[in-house]
Amino acid sequence: MDIRLATRGSELAVRQAGTVKDRLSNRRRSVELVEVETKGDQIQDELLHRLGKTGAFVRTLDEQVLAGELDAAVHSMKDMPTEFPENLVVGAVLERGPAGDVLVTPDGASFDELPDGATIGTGSLRRTAQLNAQRDDVNVEPIRGNVDTRIEKLLAPSLQREHERRVEKVENGELGQGAVDEWFEDRSPIEQRALERDVDTEYDALVMAEAGLERSGLLHHVAFGRFDPERFVPAAGQGAIAVTAPDGEMAELLTDIDHPRTRVETTVERTILAELNGGCIAPIGVYAVVRGQYVHTVARVLSVDGEESIQTSRDIPIATHGRGAVRLAEELIDRGADELVEDASAKPEDGCSQTQAARAPRTPQRAALPTEPGSMRS
Repeated sequence: MDIRLATRGSELAVRQAGTVKDRLSNRRRSVELVEVETKGDQIQDELLHRLGKTGAFVRTLDEQVLAGELDAAVHSMKDMPTEFPENLVVGAVLERGPAGDVLVTPDGASFDELPDGATIGTGSLRRTAQLNAQRDDVNVEPIRGNVDTRIEKLLAPSLQREHERRVEKVENGELGQGAVDEWFEDRSPIEQRALERDVDTEYDALVMAEAGLERSGLLHHVAFGRFDPERFVPAAGQGAIAVTAPDGEMAELLTDIDHPRTRVETTVERTILAELNGGCIAPIGVYAVVRGQYVHTVARVLSVDGEESIQTSRDIPIATHGRGAVRLAEELIDRGADELVEDASAKPEDGCSQTQAARAPRTPQRAALPTEPGSMRS
C-alpha cells in the first residue's frame, strides 16, 4: 500500500515526518512526504495564541486528509487542538522524546543566574505565565520562527560583538586578518548564520521544547539547562509525534507504529486539557509519565500574568487512566481552574472563540501495556 503523508514544510516538521516514514517504510510500504503550507506558516508575524483557535499548524493538513487528497498527517501532538473532526482519529503516537522545556542561553547561565531585567524569549502563554510565576524581575518577550531562527536570534548579539572586537584588534594591529577568518570558520553553521542576522530584540535566554532542539540536531550546539517538568509543567503532548488518519483501514495500518506507553501518557494529558476547555492555548501545563501500574500526573493552570496558579498531582491507575484524568480535571475545576482558563480565553488579543468545543480526539482500540491487565481504552 502506498501512503502519502502530509507534513508542514519546516525543517523540524519534515524531520519528524521522516521518522514516521522510516517506521512505515520498514514495514515494506512505499511512503511519500507531501509538504503542506498551514495558516501558522503563512502568518509569520503573529504569536501562536493570536492566530485564533489552536491548530494553526494542524487544520490544513487534516483537511487534506479528510478530503482524500492525502492519506495521513504528521503533527507535533502539543500543537493539536482538543476538538476534533468526527471521522478523524489519532492512528499512531510514536515513542515520546523528551517532554520538558529547557532554558537556552548564549553562555550557559541557569535561570536563577539570569540578571534582574533579563529578557527571555517565548511565544507561549504557558511558558510566559510560569516564568513570571517563578521570577517577577525578568522581562518575557515574544519570539516567533522555527527552531533554527530563534537560536540564531539568541546567539547573534554576543557573536556579533565578539566579531567586532576581533575586527577592531585587526585594525589596531593586534591581530592579523587571518585570525578573524579562522575564528569565523571555527563557528558552527548556526553561529555563522547568526553573525549575518539583523536582530531587533536582544534576548538573554529562550525557553524551548527539548524535543524540538534534539530533533533539529541542535541540542549539542547550544548551552541549555532543563526545567523540572513537575515545577515548570510542559504542554500536553509535548515531545510526542502523532499521526492522524480517517477512521478505518489507514488508521488500522498505523497501529503497527503506535507506542502504547506514550499513548497512555498523552491520552491522560489531552483528556485533562479537554476537560479544562483548554483548546484556546490557555496557560495550562500537564505532564504524565507511566510508572509501573500508575500514570504519575502533574497539572498546573495559571493566570496569564502568572500571579495565580492551581496545581495538583496524582498517581492514576493505568487500568482507568481515562476516568482518572477526568477526575483530576474535575478537582482542578473545583479549585477554580476553569475561571483562570475562562479569563485567559476571554482576552481579546488571544482571539479564542468562547463557543469552541473542547472534545478529545477519538482513538481506535490499542493493545494493552504489559503492565496493564486490561485494555488501554477507558
